[in-house]
Amino acid sequence: MTPTPASPAPLHWKIVIDANEPHAQADFWAAALRYEVEDNSALIEKLLGFGAMPEELTVEFHGRRAFRDLIAVRHPEDPFEEESGTGQGRRLLFQRVPEAKTVKNRLHLDLHPGEGRREEEVARLEGLGARVLRRVAEQGGEWVVMADPEGNEFCVQ
Repeated sequence: MTPTPASPAPLHWKIVIDANEPHAQADFWAAALRYEVEDNSALIEKLLGFGAMPEELTVEFHGRRAFRDLIAVRHPEDPFEEESGTGQGRRLLFQRVPEAKTVKNRLHLDLHPGEGRREEEVARLEGLGARVLRRVAEQGGEWVVMADPEGNEFCVQ
């Protein structure tokens, strides 16, 4: 039997979301998804210590140093790199951009709270700063279209 070449490993990926206030967005989405905000402070301290990054590129966030223009949230059960705090599983990365959102998202998240829990979840998300844009009832199902604090659309199934 001839050996076959090993299949390449699946690619690691993350969803990157443009934001005017990435840290506020990270807090919202961490609470919305019950994720954790990544702690990159050890990596940042190391980079600062080596002189590889100026201090102006950092901010204090939740009592620790964070990158000024990016921050990620990750699933609490997924693996992460201890040295950098970077998640290696399900992640959302928020990056600061100068322009405001102007058109409909080309990509959005669908949240699935579970059978019979849609309205409870919508109320919880409104309490976190989201707003209802519209309620949809079609032959294929029902869902609520919402917007996060910066206006990015998402759906609650």
